[in-house]
Amino acid sequence: MTGRLTKKVPAPLRSRLGKKFRLPSRDRKGAGALLFFIALTALANQPELVRVEGSVDAMGTAFSIVAYGEDQGRLQSAVSQGLEEARRLDEMLSNYQPTSEWSMVNRTAGAGPVHITPELFQLLAACVEYSRESEGAFDITVGPLMRVWGFYKGSGHLPHRAEVWGALNKIGYQNILLDPAHQTVKFANPSLELDPGGIGKGYAVDRIAEILKDNGVRQALVSGGGSSIYAIGAPPHEKGWKLDIKNPKNPEESIETVYLKDQSMSTSGNYEKFFYAQGRMYSHIMDPRTGYPSQGMLSTSVIAPRTLDSEAWTKPYYILGPQWASKHRHNDFRVYFCEARPGAKCDWLQ
Repeated sequence: MTGRLTKKVPAPLRSRLGKKFRLPSRDRKGAGALLFFIALTALANQPELVRVEGSVDAMGTAFSIVAYGEDQGRLQSAVSQGLEEARRLDEMLSNYQPTSEWSMVNRTAGAGPVHITPELFQLLAACVEYSRESEGAFDITVGPLMRVWGFYKGSGHLPHRAEVWGALNKIGYQNILLDPAHQTVKFANPSLELDPGGIGKGYAVDRIAEILKDNGVRQALVSGGGSSIYAIGAPPHEKGWKLDIKNPKNPEESIETVYLKDQSMSTSGNYEKFFYAQGRMYSHIMDPRTGYPSQGMLSTSVIAPRTLDSEAWTKPYYILGPQWASKHRHNDFRVYFCEARPGAKCDWLQ
């Protein structure tokens, strides 16, 4: 049998150890001063962070990066690679460039299956899934509708009802036929036209953020046109990147402030692009089910882990409203609504 050596403790000492140990007052002050000194020394020894910024125009909007790091050369290289990624995606996703892969699909997929890159195939598959989950409120085939309403390369105008009906016959995400085995896409309706406006920025922001992270960047903010944003970490001495949600009734003012850290936020608002006709305001946020711009909402903001998700879901939440969103919202999403009805206050979805 193995024995265990036990040392007896004198009774007076045992009684003292049984009580909560407490330093004398003088010693406690000394310990506090020592801890304060250690904290100051740690801050003093932290390397000074440099800030690098950059921006580029791509996909019909401006992409910008603000990043912090210790090595300016390495940080500048990471930012440059991120901006170059925006240019690369412009060559793939822009419907303003005839040579882009997206434009090529629009021209040829109505005639038969078109082989596309795995990257574009995965993005289109994600878009179809968004459409299914949102019951058609998200639909990248709204291109013909955007054209008849004048929002494609324009500020909008009121079309005839017959034009709207005609455009409705040319849309429908169900007409996007994807073949995973052969990596092809085909349009069941030859008149189909894909519009990347509801997804392209979010995808690009996520890709830029991935490149920054792969280059060791731990503090950065990536923005696509100011409406789709991803925050990596937090800026120096802050709890997160401070962002303002605009007041849709006065976009020069802020109505809510959020702090983002390793999250994305996207906003859709009727103030972004609109026109007035016959005493009524029409915005560019189209309801693919009716063929008309959505009514009843002023703006919607979504905070989500990925910018691809936050940008895609701002439209269905905007179109379908808080009641639908409360039943179908993802658990890791936060949604901020500004409704158009009289007396309604902007607030987070509970």
